[in-house]
Amino acid sequence: MGRKKLERFKQNEANPIVVQPGKPVFETVKGNWNKIQFEKDLPLVVELACGRGEFTVGLAREYPRNNFIGVDIKGSRIWKGSTIASESGLTNVAFLRTQIELLSDAFEEGEISEIWITFPDPRPKDRDEKRRLTSPKFLEMFKKLLVKRGVIHLKTDNTGLYEYTQMVLCARQDVKVLKDTSDFYRSPWKDDHHGIMTRYEKMFMEKGESIKYLQFMFT
Repeated sequence: MGRKKLERFKQNEANPIVVQPGKPVFETVKGNWNKIQFEKDLPLVVELACGRGEFTVGLAREYPRNNFIGVDIKGSRIWKGSTIASESGLTNVAFLRTQIELLSDAFEEGEISEIWITFPDPRPKDRDEKRRLTSPKFLEMFKKLLVKRGVIHLKTDNTGLYEYTQMVLCARQDVKVLKDTSDFYRSPWKDDHHGIMTRYEKMFMEKGESIKYLQFMFT
């Protein structure tokens, strides 16, 4: 392991806005995010597979009346967003280092207000369907963790994942689609995200890919 990565891991251990295994808060934060991690009791908004945290930090700046949590398993990625958030003095941001499959170990049922799924691995192979973050397995978990009428957002460049998600949502009786576009930046909602882009979004846009966006809730 490189010296730079080791240094970043050390900084994560010292940074109070990073919640990860080995820290006492990791064992007690479930159901208590607003009580022991944040300064104010505000709605929790969670970004899954947050990578470097650009979107989590950007949303936190725009919406100070929400608390934002970026989730990723890669500590070196989380380091970037957590460092920016700390240096910016943002008190409504935290980062959770864990696998998304274990999200229920970190949140109580009905604790999350919104979930963002931003440019996830599309898992195009049929054998990997259950690993797609919009598969029925994950949607059932998200439904339990969300507050009543909580909202899920999906942003992706991948047409296959977008169309797969449409199909999964259409097959359910407990879902209401609120927004749906195959070209977000030509849609009526293009200003809703305040120009905040992840590294991957910028990369796909430069390649000429259209950005797909779905917003839905469980009824």
